[in-house]
Amino acid sequence: MRPKDIILTTLNARYSHAALGLRYLHANMGKLVDRTLVIEFTIDQRSNDIVESLLQYNPKIVGFGVYIWNVELTTKVIAQLKLIAPTVTIVVGGPEVSYELDVQEIVALSDHVITGMADLEFAALCNKLLQKSEAPSKVVTAPNPKLQSLALPYALYSSDDIKNRFIYVEASRGCPFKCEFCLSSLDKTAWMFDLDRFLTELDSLYKRGARHFRFVDRTFNLKTRNSVRILEFFLKRLDDRLFAHFEVIPDHLPEPLKSLLIQFPPGSLQFEIGIQTFDPEVQSLINRKQDNDKAMENIAWIRTHTNAHIHADLIIGLPGEDLGGFALGFNRLVSLGPHEIQLGILKRLRGSPIIRHTIEHGMNYNPDPPYNVLSTNLIDFKSMQRMNRFARYWDLIANSGRFKNSIPLILGADPFNRFLLLADWIYATTRQTHRIALHRLFDLLYLGLTSELHVDKALVVDRLSKDLGGTYTPSKGPPTTSNEPAHPTRKREARQIRHNLP
Repeated sequence: MRPKDIILTTLNARYSHAALGLRYLHANMGKLVDRTLVIEFTIDQRSNDIVESLLQYNPKIVGFGVYIWNVELTTKVIAQLKLIAPTVTIVVGGPEVSYELDVQEIVALSDHVITGMADLEFAALCNKLLQKSEAPSKVVTAPNPKLQSLALPYALYSSDDIKNRFIYVEASRGCPFKCEFCLSSLDKTAWMFDLDRFLTELDSLYKRGARHFRFVDRTFNLKTRNSVRILEFFLKRLDDRLFAHFEVIPDHLPEPLKSLLIQFPPGSLQFEIGIQTFDPEVQSLINRKQDNDKAMENIAWIRTHTNAHIHADLIIGLPGEDLGGFALGFNRLVSLGPHEIQLGILKRLRGSPIIRHTIEHGMNYNPDPPYNVLSTNLIDFKSMQRMNRFARYWDLIANSGRFKNSIPLILGADPFNRFLLLADWIYATTRQTHRIALHRLFDLLYLGLTSELHVDKALVVDRLSKDLGGTYTPSKGPPTTSNEPAHPTRKREARQIRHNLP
């Protein structure tokens, strides 16, 4: 391998995720760009293998992007690097190491930490280190760069990235809202990239064959004029492969957007819609501003009038919300018919203002990543464990799109309590939440529906047969333990296809 003075690296959650942040850093290295290499790993790789791969380039500086999902393994990698190659300078940056620096092992192990947006600051630090002109501080605080001064990174997506990975893009940064569970609450506003410049880059990606675009903007539909131009860009380039994912504000859907959304065919649009909670008192407590009636109206309109795939989010364990309150919100969201409901357990992200409620609301968080809440003064640990399983089974059964015909039998007139009853029964029967084979899941649903939810056996067989796409025959006796996974890893579009099937 040809030596490289500087390596930029991170450990992605999976191979299909391409690190946009690393590519921003690389694009803005200036005169050091040719001395810099981007290498990506995944969190299922071994630390010593990662160290070996890094050292084969004989680097002088290694910069790590650190996030909640990779901090534990990244810490191990850095610890090994410092033992084996102590002369290599280690720089870390990213949201996980931008706050609470004095309590983090990874910070103690590293030579330098860049907090905040490091797009320009990493290159400046590398210049100082290589020139040895001055001794930089261990902690470097990066000011927010002017977006128009940044070199855009999209040309650095390789042909392999375009063919096999998600292409992440951003038309804006920041967020004007102050929801306390989110690090974006620390932003004062949202900043927009020059739209003409951005769309030119998007067009270049499209001409190179990119068809899967995931926008990381927190508030895609904040500026209607910009949102309209982006949607028009995609409408002009529609084909049977195009897919665009946006995170949208639920209570803001003006007519100019509606007139465009109805023109997209099935499988081309996905909206991530963060509801989080419908409880006005909880919303006020965590500084979340949301018009619930308008949000419900907009979700219902999208579901009825467009082909967009709706991925709605709810959070379990927010301060001030008990299981009864969550159940009301869950049932309310189910009634709107989103294709998927992502049920997330509240996490205490480092630096997020949610920590101010810890004592008053008895918030006990996991000390290790992902820092999920273990109990509150309104939801005890046992109940939180039940909700963890509820969320897992919901993803496996409802979100998967495999059981569209059977789901109405499960949910009935009281979706939360009926699904909780089924989830409790599945866990009591299997003691498993993962690696449940698909044929076994069919049997579990048959037994759970008939024995616990008291649904007519003939009706259950009929619905499960429709979901199977053939004749379902119940297995004799209780389902046996199996380590076979329910399905292979797949892109989310596969779920969309299932949800869109008649």
